[in-house]
Amino acid sequence: MEEFDVTVKHVFEPVDGVEQPKKKGKGVGGWRPGSGRKKGAKSQITIENLLTVIHDKSNGRNYEDLLVEDFLRVREAKHEHMLLKYHSLILQKVMNSLARLEVHDTGETVDEKQKVFAEALTRLLGKSKE
Repeated sequence: MEEFDVTVKHVFEPVDGVEQPKKKGKGVGGWRPGSGRKKGAKSQITIENLLTVIHDKSNGRNYEDLLVEDFLRVREAKHEHMLLKYHSLILQKVMNSLARLEVHDTGETVDEKQKVFAEALTRLLGKSKE
């Protein structure tokens, strides 16, 4: 068996022929004059503008119609990887819309809730006194 002379240099030791990174000086990080978006800069891309451009470029077709058409085309071509991506995209959108909960309280239901809450609070306070 051969023996090898292996020398390990410490990470911070200079290596011959390799330029070392420059040390960071003061003024690194934080706010600087002239940084950030300039006043009067155009707005960033918005979903509304993006959908408008898609609508215009696709001869007036809705994004949803294009999405379904593309999904069906991928499904017919049996591209399983892309099909899973479409399923994921569509399910995320569907789940977001299903997760919304709308509560419509009438004056009567608010009164009933206040009454039940008051009774529960009374029972709770009554038990803690004992």
